[in-house]
Amino acid sequence: MVFSLEPAANPNTPGMFARPIQVRGPDGPWEAVRAAVSRYGSALVHARMDDWLPTDLSDPLIPDQLGPDQVRFRRMRHPTVRARFVASRLMLKHTAGAVLGEPPHALELAYKLGGRPYLRGFEQLDVSLSHTADLLVVGLTRRGWIGVDAELRDRQMVGLGTEAQMCTRHEREELERIAEEQRNTALVRLWTLKEAYSKAIGQGMRFRFTEFGFGPRELQAADVRLPDGSPATGAEWTFRTALLQERYTVSVALYDAGFGEAGDGAHALRVEDGLLAELLGGAADAP
Repeated sequence: MVFSLEPAANPNTPGMFARPIQVRGPDGPWEAVRAAVSRYGSALVHARMDDWLPTDLSDPLIPDQLGPDQVRFRRMRHPTVRARFVASRLMLKHTAGAVLGEPPHALELAYKLGGRPYLRGFEQLDVSLSHTADLLVVGLTRRGWIGVDAELRDRQMVGLGTEAQMCTRHEREELERIAEEQRNTALVRLWTLKEAYSKAIGQGMRFRFTEFGFGPRELQAADVRLPDGSPATGAEWTFRTALLQERYTVSVALYDAGFGEAGDGAHALRVEDGLLAELLGGAADAP
């Protein structure tokens, strides 16, 4: 079992989430998404790709719905890649449009250096996108910055050298204490947490995953740790992991910049000095 995303007892508590919300295409339910963002400042929305996939990818209306992303779409040749690209962008635009009260086609999805998506002209709503297999996930927040990542729960990681490539020495020690049959689940959770955090701080894969970590134990509070296991972030960060559709592990990293629901967190993200030094120390050789 992994962490579940539970509603905050106090809606004003920083960094808390509503329960994940499944949407089944352009019809939503969007009221539930708006209510979550209104009450908690953030929402995690998920869907099956087929619910967002147009019947015909050659439909001439698709480029207009994608906006500037149509240039990337036209360069794609693999059918599955094209389908996932369209479905994920349509879902993100409809979800953000429902929260902002804007028609989806009026929103322009742009990308920062490193590929982090944002809504041009609506930076007060931070967004993150992930997809794997048939799952699409969108995270939104008015509080600051958000990152989401999803993987198949049973993706094989143990026994492939993954621990050495992505774990700190403290994480490897903790993993050794976990029962062998639970180790792969713990490793998938760690991977999604690291991906979500990297997306939230806008660095993608620039920072080595071996330079920052989390507690691998499923019931251990998730927070960022230095390689020796000491804390690296404060209470402004919240991390959660959920099991969605009974087969996907999804993690969320949320930075609360202290703006509440209406704030613009575009310039407010801060990484603790100790962690930043560790990350930058290994960044030059990162893939």
